[in-house]
Amino acid sequence: MSVSQVSTGRVVVTGTSSQVRSDGGERSWRIEGMRSGVAWFGLGMDLEVVLPDESPSMPVTSLVELARAAEELGYTTAWLPDHVLPPGEFGATFGGVYEPLVTIGHLTAVTERLRFGTSVLVAPLRNPFVLAKQVATLQQLSAGRMILGVGVGWSEPEFEALGADHGSRGAVTDDALAVMTHLLTGGKAPYRGRRFSYDQGVFAPRTDTPVPVMVGGNSDAALRRAARYADIWQGIPSSPDHFADRARMLADLAEGRAVAATLRIGWDDEAPVEQVADEVRRYRQAGAASVAVHVGGHERARDRMAALGEAVAGE
Repeated sequence: MSVSQVSTGRVVVTGTSSQVRSDGGERSWRIEGMRSGVAWFGLGMDLEVVLPDESPSMPVTSLVELARAAEELGYTTAWLPDHVLPPGEFGATFGGVYEPLVTIGHLTAVTERLRFGTSVLVAPLRNPFVLAKQVATLQQLSAGRMILGVGVGWSEPEFEALGADHGSRGAVTDDALAVMTHLLTGGKAPYRGRRFSYDQGVFAPRTDTPVPVMVGGNSDAALRRAARYADIWQGIPSSPDHFADRARMLADLAEGRAVAATLRIGWDDEAPVEQVADEVRRYRQAGAASVAVHVGGHERARDRMAALGEAVAGE
């Protein structure tokens, strides 16, 4: 499948897309089998899950069990968070106890259909050449089930701890996306960018299917970044109306490029499943191509995934 934009600003799933990226390179791509064997819960959109990775006390086997459960229950994508050296304990604010790319490599080996992505990898804290190679490797090893989700990050103390410049994180992310796009779409040396350049070198592996890129964030800058570089935008909106407004702006900025408008939401501890299912439906009506739900702590994540799937399927 692929995504394309309609005049209302809503982004919908259609067929295969041949795109001309803003950097001038034509990119024909297809994401195949994304709904093979998947229930969809009758939504006409993808239901996704953010796996819990916030507790150092969580048994590592829980991630395997939850990924397998998500696949069995019909979720299409599982997302993992990222923090390297947060200024506080891992928990509700800081996720990413287990490094997401290494974890995805393991989880794709114990599942068959489920896609995996980072929501979001803090791009300005990573070397883009190494990151591109890691992602291309994961795409090949997983038979095309990897999504690279990136954001600019927000924790100034974490940037300081890693020797990175917090103030230029947006510009660094743009430059990283530019060179990774070049590498992941078959570009060769030499490459000259504002921050990242190389005069010689061979990049491999070349992927059998292109790696979808997701940009996360609600800001105007995030939308501009998604419109230029991404296949998917993932927002964290305050309401369906807010999401619809942001999606319309994304469509205007993309100027005909196909960018799927998606989002992630959290499941508050006290919220009943019917409330979360209704929220998912309202975002579907607002035009979301997919909704990713963080279902809470690992102790009850499987039960919540099952309950949410049943609730939205029963509309």
